[in-house]
Amino acid sequence: MNKLYFGDCLNILEKLHKDHPEGFIDLIYIDPPFNSKRNYNILFESAELKDTKAQKEAFADTWSNISYKDTLEQLKSINLNLYNFLENLDKIGISGGAVSYLTTMAIRIWYIHKVLKDTGSFYLHCDPTMSHYLKIVCDLIFGRKNFRNEIIWHYRRWSNVAKVFQRMHDIILFYSKTDDYIFNVLYQSYSHPEWIEDTVRGVVNGNLVRLKDEKGDYIKREKKNIGVPMHDVWEDINFIGPTAKERLGYPTQKPETLLERIIKASSNESDLVTDFFCGCGTTIAVAERLKRKWLGVDISHLAIGLIERRLINSYGREIKETYKIDGFPKDIASAQKLARGTEGGRLKFQDWIIEAMLGGVHNPKRTADGGWDGHLTFEIPDKKEVVLIEVKSGNVNVKNIREFIQVVNKQNAAMGIFVCFEEQVTKPMLLEAKEQRYYNSEIFGNKYDKIQIITVDDLLKEETIKIPYSLKQTFKIAKKQTSRENKNSEIDFEV
Repeated sequence: MNKLYFGDCLNILEKLHKDHPEGFIDLIYIDPPFNSKRNYNILFESAELKDTKAQKEAFADTWSNISYKDTLEQLKSINLNLYNFLENLDKIGISGGAVSYLTTMAIRIWYIHKVLKDTGSFYLHCDPTMSHYLKIVCDLIFGRKNFRNEIIWHYRRWSNVAKVFQRMHDIILFYSKTDDYIFNVLYQSYSHPEWIEDTVRGVVNGNLVRLKDEKGDYIKREKKNIGVPMHDVWEDINFIGPTAKERLGYPTQKPETLLERIIKASSNESDLVTDFFCGCGTTIAVAERLKRKWLGVDISHLAIGLIERRLINSYGREIKETYKIDGFPKDIASAQKLARGTEGGRLKFQDWIIEAMLGGVHNPKRTADGGWDGHLTFEIPDKKEVVLIEVKSGNVNVKNIREFIQVVNKQNAAMGIFVCFEEQVTKPMLLEAKEQRYYNSEIFGNKYDKIQIITVDDLLKEETIKIPYSLKQTFKIAKKQTSRENKNSEIDFEV
C-alpha cells in the first residue's frame, strides 16, 4: 500500500535501506529547506486572542539542533571523498550553518541514492544560495557521469526593487543512478515544431478504429504537431499566488504542474514515487492522480495531517483504504503510550491530537494549567471566530472543564473543544459542558455545543468535532477530483 511516514527522513531512509539493500524506488523528488538560516514558520491567518497571536513554527531547521560533526564522522566511514569535501569547507571559512546544512543533506542524499532502483532518478529542488554546493555533493554520491540536467524553473511574482536583478528562479538538479534510467521525452510548443505522421483514428461503438472516408477507403495518415523536445528552462509554470485556488496556505507549496512534469518524465504508471520532505503533499497528490504508487515522509504532525486531509478532500474518505500512516498511534494502547511516555511525550501527544487529528494549530505559549493547547478558526460574515482546544493526557475531572470554560469566555472564543481519554469522562463533566448552551445556532441553522468533549477513542474511530464550516479554515480545502481511476497494488516497504 501507499504510505505516509511521520518522522525524521534520515531514520526512515536508514530502515528502508536495511530492508531493501538493492534499491526499490523509481523516482525521488525532494524540496528541502534551502539553507539553515531560512525561517520556515507557518504563519496562520491571524486569530487575535487576548494574550497571544497564534502561530506555529512547524518546520524548524532540524539540522540547527544537531551536532553535524557526528554526521561528518559517519560520512567518513561511508564516503571519504564526500567527508573531505565537507571537512575542507569547514576549514576554509564557509559558515558553520552552511556546512551543517550540507552535511545534514549529504547523509540523506547518500541514503536516497541507495534506496533508488538502478533505473531510478533523483530530482533535488534548491535555490542559487546552495545549489552549487549541493551539485558537488550529488556528484560525489551519484557520480558526475550520472548528472543529467540542471533545470531552471523561472517564475514570475511580485518582488521589491533592490540593487540586484530580480531573483525569479529555482534550480532542480536531475540525477540518475545508472545509464539505464527511465525517461519519457516530453514536448513543448516552439517556433519550429517537429511533426510526426499519425494514423487517423476515431471511436466507433466504444472501440478505437481507423476511420474511412465516404467511399469506404481508409483515410490517409496525417501529420501531427507534437512540438519540440522540452528544454531545461521551464518558463511556462508559474509560482502559486497567495490567492490561487491551488494554494492550501502552505508557504513552500509548489505547483502541481511542476511535479506533474517531473513525474511524467521519469516514471510510468504503477512506479513508486517518493518525497522525503513532503510538506503539504503536492508530490503525493500528483502521484496519486497519475496512477503511481507513492511514499511520503515528513517530520511534522501538521504536514502528515494536512496531506491526509488533502487526499480525503480530493477523493473522499474511501481513499484511506489505499494507504497507511506510520508513526501515529493506531489504537488506544499506543495513544496512551504516547501520552504517558517520557521525552516530551505529553507535548508530542498534544501535537498529534491538535494537528493530525483535529487539523488545528498549537498554542506556542504552552502552560501547565489555566490556558489552552491549540485552536481552530472559521469565518462568519465580517468576523473570524476562534475555537480553543484543550488536550488532557492524564487524570481529569469537572474542575478542569470549569477552568477551560473560563478560558474560553475570557478569550471571547466562539467554542471550546476538550479532549481526553474515554475512561476519564464523568457525568458532571458532561453536564457542565452542556450547560454552556450553544454557539449562534440561528446563523447556520444548526446547533453547535459551545463546549464539546470528544475522546481520543472517538477520534481514533474517525468521529469529528461539530463546528460551523467556512471556506476559510486554518488551511484551505483541496479541490475535489471528479474521478479517481487509480487502484494501487500493494508493495512491501514496512518500517
